[in-house]
Amino acid sequence: MSAAAADWLPSASVTASGRPVLSAGEVERNLLPLVDLEPEENPCLAPLRGCLLALTSHRLIFLHEPSRTARGLPLATVVHAYPPHRRHSHNPLRSLFSSSSSSSSQHHRIRLQISMPPARSEVVAIVVTCKADVDVFFGRLIEAIRARAWEMTPAAAPASGAPVAEGAAPAEDIAIRMPVVGVSGILRMEQESWESAGQNLQDAFQDLNALMSKAKEMMQLAEKMRLKLLTNSSTESNSNDEEMGSKQDMQDLLLSVGIVSPVTKETAGALYHQQLSLQLADFVRIPLEKAGGMMALVDVYCLFNRARGTELISPEDLLQACSLWEKVDVPVMLRKFDSGVKVIQTKTHSDEEVFARISSLAQKPDALQKGISPSDAAFTLGIAPALAKEHLLNAENKGLLCRDVSPDGFRFFVNLFNEIDAQNIYTQKPHGLYHAWISVAMASQ
Repeated sequence: MSAAAADWLPSASVTASGRPVLSAGEVERNLLPLVDLEPEENPCLAPLRGCLLALTSHRLIFLHEPSRTARGLPLATVVHAYPPHRRHSHNPLRSLFSSSSSSSSQHHRIRLQISMPPARSEVVAIVVTCKADVDVFFGRLIEAIRARAWEMTPAAAPASGAPVAEGAAPAEDIAIRMPVVGVSGILRMEQESWESAGQNLQDAFQDLNALMSKAKEMMQLAEKMRLKLLTNSSTESNSNDEEMGSKQDMQDLLLSVGIVSPVTKETAGALYHQQLSLQLADFVRIPLEKAGGMMALVDVYCLFNRARGTELISPEDLLQACSLWEKVDVPVMLRKFDSGVKVIQTKTHSDEEVFARISSLAQKPDALQKGISPSDAAFTLGIAPALAKEHLLNAENKGLLCRDVSPDGFRFFVNLFNEIDAQNIYTQKPHGLYHAWISVAMASQ
């Protein structure tokens, strides 16, 4: 049953690749690959079957992957969470005479008492139908409920920054300092130094926590601004070049801020590479649009790791995440050229459009005489020279270009052999590409 059927739960948004959209300040805590949500007392509530469960700091998100729909259970509505257990596991006779068709009795169940509007209480059960460490998930669920991150407010100013009345003396000056006399005085002085050091450490960690909270707030603000700019760029088409340039610069700055909740092995567990591939598909969408629909895998690796901050991934993890795109419906794909260069491109990327632009460049008078280099193609296509060279080699394989290898490097010329009549190779046509090439060659003499 899809998540859309459980209308008694609030709906949750999902990205283009099928990952849940997190709200401001919300981070992922853990994932369970396959669960059911069953009401235990009210048969009027529709159950959820075969969902991926994402535990965040704010919600329990039930994602039905085939239908790309999701429902969210706010942790604020959870009154009590009972430890995981198996139904009837304590009574063999009861389990013997129970219905054999009820397979959920063999799985771990986490019972939740939740409050629902207007003022009623319901008991639902999360049935874990997959192999997973349920105790770890339950522990992080309890931690998220106790943390109550949805109620967090900006940290108050530390006591050390409180205003002091004008003309008042500092507390250290007012305090009566006892003289250092004998062994007891030395011990008292040592104790005061330890207390002072402890207070300094406490103040330092308070400042660090404040800095971290402000950093999270800035990342959330940057994400909101990036989504706003992306929405405006898709709805407003009559903007001048200066406004578009400033928006592009702002998107570049916001892109470098980072990912608010990166997928990690600790939170995703066995679903690490699957969820990493979905998050990567969402992340590369904007850089690919800027790069013309194609980027080298090395460039994506650098951008993605920079956005993840300290949660770096290995090249093997990136390659494995990209290889999983063949099994899911995402708008990007991994491509390997004949030379071995691997790139990431959008599925809407068309080689024919690239070939048309390369052919137009190769037919210019200067290119007819001197040819084009990978740098020339890179400048025209707005891509890296390494990718431009791959496009030129592909155009050569299609018969559109001819290659000339010299000590100066590769030069590509338009293919004129298709313009020559094999029956009469000495006849010059008064029109066409061959005639334009002859005119340019004679004018240069």
